[in-house]
Order: sequence, then structure tokens, then C-alpha cells
Amino acid sequence: MRDLVVFLSVLAILWTQCLAEDSKLELVLMTIATEPTDGYVRFMRTAEQYGYNVRTVGMGTEWKGGDLANNPGGGHKINMLRPVVAEYKDRKDLLIMFTDSYDVVLAAGPERVIEKFLDFKANSVFSAEGFCWPDQSLATQYPKVALGKRFLCSGGFVGYAPVIADIISDHQISDMDDDQLYYTKIYLDEAKREKYQMKLDHRSHIFQNLNGASEEVELNFVENKTVAFNSLYDTSAVVYHGNGPSKLFLNFLGNYIAGGWNQDTGCGICDKVELKGDDELPELLLGIFVEQPTPFFEEFLDKIAALNYPTNKISLWIHCQIPYHDKKIVDWMNSVKEKYANVSYIDPPQGVSELDARTQAMRVCRKEKCGYYFSLNSISHLDNPDVIRRLMEFNRNVIVPLLARPFKLWSNYWGNIARNGFYARSRDYNEHIGYERKGVWNVPYVGEAVLYKGEWLANHVPVFYSDLFDPDMAWCQWMREQGHFMYMTNFEEYGHLTDPDEFSIDHLHNDLYEMFNNKLDWEKRYIHANYSQVLEDDYEIEQPCPDVYHYPSTSKRFCEELIEEVEHFGQWSGGKHQDARLSGGYENVPTVDIHMNQIGFEKHWLQFLKDYVAPVQLKVFPGYYTEAHAIMNFVVKYHLTGQTKLRPHHDSSTFTINMALSMPGVDHNGGGSSFLRYNCSVLNSPSGWSIIHPGRLTHYHEGLPLINGTRYIMVSFVDP
Repeated sequence: MRDLVVFLSVLAILWTQCLAEDSKLELVLMTIATEPTDGYVRFMRTAEQYGYNVRTVGMGTEWKGGDLANNPGGGHKINMLRPVVAEYKDRKDLLIMFTDSYDVVLAAGPERVIEKFLDFKANSVFSAEGFCWPDQSLATQYPKVALGKRFLCSGGFVGYAPVIADIISDHQISDMDDDQLYYTKIYLDEAKREKYQMKLDHRSHIFQNLNGASEEVELNFVENKTVAFNSLYDTSAVVYHGNGPSKLFLNFLGNYIAGGWNQDTGCGICDKVELKGDDELPELLLGIFVEQPTPFFEEFLDKIAALNYPTNKISLWIHCQIPYHDKKIVDWMNSVKEKYANVSYIDPPQGVSELDARTQAMRVCRKEKCGYYFSLNSISHLDNPDVIRRLMEFNRNVIVPLLARPFKLWSNYWGNIARNGFYARSRDYNEHIGYERKGVWNVPYVGEAVLYKGEWLANHVPVFYSDLFDPDMAWCQWMREQGHFMYMTNFEEYGHLTDPDEFSIDHLHNDLYEMFNNKLDWEKRYIHANYSQVLEDDYEIEQPCPDVYHYPSTSKRFCEELIEEVEHFGQWSGGKHQDARLSGGYENVPTVDIHMNQIGFEKHWLQFLKDYVAPVQLKVFPGYYTEAHAIMNFVVKYHLTGQTKLRPHHDSSTFTINMALSMPGVDHNGGGSSFLRYNCSVLNSPSGWSIIHPGRLTHYHEGLPLINGTRYIMVSFVDP
């Protein structure tokens, strides 16, 4: 037997020399694919980019090789390849390279394969991995390797056509048998290994299998391109194979390599299709899902109405499980329904679950043959009115715009999935959230605002049910298992997410209490439109009296809601000196008021002082750095049947904030602040405007008499 092996080795070497004599080697790339999945389309894009001659075998035929994702199998591959490979069995000048296609990305051209193959001085080279699959008991039979992956992987191999033809036809295999075991048995047979001059690509010179190797593979951004390389072996492969559970990592690499994205020119696979005129735009089913109490819901609806898409092309399909939002939805629907092609509403009393509602919406799209279906959750604020058009231009089956919680890293996509099926941070998550890398990204989880092609939905029925996951995660898991790609684009800024996690509906105006969790939306609604100008260097703040500064602070709506909130609470003090709310129980200069801690708004108001009052104080009183600490924060009510004025006094503060909440000439006449030492008064301050002035010693002042109506002011004694 040993003599036979030696003889075969010598014969194989001579054969290799004979096969390699022709310097004009050609290469044909063969793959198996029975349907044009997203992975296959990606594979073909990279093959065409690098100029491969591709022979796809099996397209349109029934797959008979079993469930390879969960079990051994794949013999059908070999049986489909045999007659095709046989066509080339006499071509000594031809290399045949086989790779899978659904989970493969090519990163260099055929000339690189030929060069690397010849370096092996072999007749056939198979890819290698770190796991002995499917029969671990064979591991000890493998030749030992000093450095590199030891075990054969059938997902990629290359060799001279006559040799590959012989290997493919070496022995019989059923469709349900395992193709990797077929090649493994040949390789472990020393005589056959020498006969076919089989070698393994232990260090990923040609083939990089990613299962168990993701920590070894890194990206290098150089010279207008992005290159993947194995940092352990210092090699850069041609074929990247997402075998086993490494498909998500392959998708990550596929976003960058093969022209996906580079630092100099950005996204290389973000070509857009040109949309037709408004009359020819596709019909859109817009599904709105209100599945939890949602802050700033009013603005969410307003932004839908403001979308730059023909409303006669949009059918609204609304599902709500939250009675708190029902009236707002009905009022909004009544105001816009005449504009839209159709409006349907599944309200809370109908008791339709979220899972059933999402399934029904897709069924409606299929029935009506909609061009697109846009599924929108109520926390998704579409600040860019062109968002639907922009998503359509990218021509993906399933795509979301990047939406994140402002000032936070929470978004509507995940760059990676942990083993338990939940979130894991990807290597590039921060760069995407920060718009440092813009593009269209293949990712494992998307949600909140998902655009589907209608023609894709017509042929697929997504699953939202799972014993383990919520509907959004169950759907994404189904997408991944079925090999459907989901895309996120951050090519532009499209909007943001509100944070509903701690949203309480226990108040009259619940959004008023959202300045911590939803600061961006809170500012847009409640801070005066001109407040930012106050802080500009060239803005001169009004000074109606010495060291009394007057400036726009909050919106009219803030004032109205705060008034309504305190009136809803209703427990006004009597304006007496005895006041049990105070630590000493005595108020020297009493007012009819309600303290902010009585309505649960004190921590919010103290934050308001830090964020929006302290910067103004530093501008008008430079050199003093406030701690924005205040014990007394209260709304004062002046009314003809109650308190109408306030006697002269000093405030127990370093400085005082006095904000007008009601509008003079509309809500009341009269009132104001008179600073006696300066014989100067501030009158008719508009709602939302504040005065800031020193509290002690210099600014002795009084509240001027009310003439009619009701006047409300918000007062804080800062740094007492």
C-alpha cells in the first residue's frame, strides 16, 4: 500500500506539472442555486464586478438536498454538478472553482484565484474551517496542521477541470447525504488525497470560511476601497463564505468589501432608481400602529399629513390598542380623510391584537395589489417629508430609514444579534448612528418604520408569531431564517424616535412632563421659537429697568398647558401667612399659588432652570455661575375675586425668574412688576416671556394691581 501511495504521489506531481504547463489558464466559477435569493443576487453582483465566468446550476429546479441550515445534507449539489462538470473533463487549461452562492461574497477576480492556486502546487484546493463537520469522530484522522484551520469545508474548492471531474464522480452519493462528508472521505483517504493532489487552504489564501473565525477577520480602509483580511494569518481571501451561523457577519462584511463602501467615495451600492411623476407613483398602503402610550403623538400624526407623497395614492390603515389615543386619532382622521384614497381604523374596542393587525395589513396590501406597504409605529417621527420617496429610490424589497432616539444610541435597527436572539452591538453601529458612514446597509434587525415592495409581499407571507419574541423580533427572525435581506439607510437624516418607556398618562398634559426622556420634541413644542437667538452674541436682551432683563422663554402652548395643569390640580393656597407647605410654616409675602412639587413638576422645572435660564443669567450677569437651585417654584394666580396685587418686597433669592403665563389684553388687563428704587415697571409681558432680576437688596419691587381678567405668572427664587 505504501508503495502505491508513493507511486501515486509521483504520478500526481507529474500530472500537476503537465496541467500547469499552459500559462493561459482560464477559470469558470460554478455554483448551485435553485432560486434567486437575495444572497444569490449579491453573489452575482460581486461575480460580475470582478469579471467571473459564472455557471449557475439548478436554477428553477426543486431542491432535494435537505435542510442544510439545521442538518447534514447537500448531496443534491454533487449530483447536479456532475453532468455539468463532465462537460469540461478534458480541459487541462481550465480551472473549475465551486462556491456556494447564497452565503458567499467575492472580493477579488479570477486572476487572483489562479495566482493563489498555483502557489499551492496542487491539483485541487478545498477551503478549510475549524470544525469537523458533520462527523466529529473523523477529526483524529485529519493530518495535523501547525498553523491554520485543519478541517475540510465543501463550501468552496478549486482545481483543474479533469481533476474536479474525477473528484465529483469518485463515488455515489444520494441527494440527502452530506456533500461535505463526501469530500471529507476522499481527503482522508491518503491514496486518493495523493491521487488528486488535494490540499486544504488552511490559512485562507483563497477561501475564508467565517464560522468560528469572525474575530480573526478585520476591515482595512485603503486607497478608495475596503479590504477584508485575516489578522491571524495576514492573508486576504478571494471568497468569503458565511458558513453555519456566520451569515450575519458575512452580511456585515458584504456592506463594505467588493465595492460596498469605502472612506473616500462612500457607498458603492447605493444607486437610485428615478421615480416617475406624481400621477405615476405607486399606490401606497400606510399602516399606522399605535401599540403603546406614545409621547408627542400629535406631532407624529401631523408629520404623516405633511409627507411629500400624493395623498390620493395613499390608503391609511390604522390600528390602535390604546384608548388614551383614540380620540386624537378620530379627530385627526376626520380632518384628513377626504384627502386620502381610503382610511380604515381598527379601534381599541375591537380588541384586535398587534400580531393579527400586522398580518391583516399585509393581507390588505396583497388583496389590493399595492405598490408599496409602509408599516409605521407611533414612536416614529418622519421629520423628512420626502422619506417615502427616498426609500423607494433605493429599490430594496425591505428597507427602513435610520431613526434614533435623539442624544442616545437607541435606534430602529440592530447591527448584530446575540446568541439568545436579542441585540448585540456591531463594529460599525456608532458610525452609522453618527452618520459618519452613510449608505444602505444589510442588517439583521429593523423595525418601527418599514417599507415593503408590494410585489415582494405578494410572494411572501412574513411571520410575526413567536413563543419567545415580540412580533417585530419574530418577523426579523423569520426574515433571517428565510434568507431575506433587510436594509437600513442613513444616507440622509429622515427622522427620529420618541422614547415611550417611562411615558405616564396620569397627568392632564402628559407630554409636558417629557423633558427628560424626549427632550428634542419637548423643546420643539414648549421652548419659544426665538429663545435660541437670545443666546447669540449679537442679540441684545431687552432691559426695561436697570438689571431687569426681558426675553422670550417658552411657547404659548407651554403656558396654556401649565395653567391648565395647575387649575386641574385646583388646590390653590389661600394667600395667607400661614402656609403648611413651607418648612417653617410661615410666608412673609404670601400669594395665591400652587407649588411645582404639588403637581409633580418640580424636578422638571429645576432642569428648566439649568438648561434654559442659567445660560441667560450668565449672559446678563457675567461672572456668576448659578447652581440653578430653587426651593420656591410656583404659579401665582391674580384674580379680581382673589388676590389682585402684591405688596412691595425683596425676594429670598440671588436672582428671580418671573415668567408671564397669560396674555395681556386677551386674558387680563393690568398687573406687572414695579421696581420702586428705579421708579420703573415691566408691563404687558407676553405669555412665555420672562424677566430675570436680582432678588435681594437692590430690586425692591411690587406686583401692580389687576384691572380685569385672570393673570398667571410662574416664579422661581433661584439660589436662595
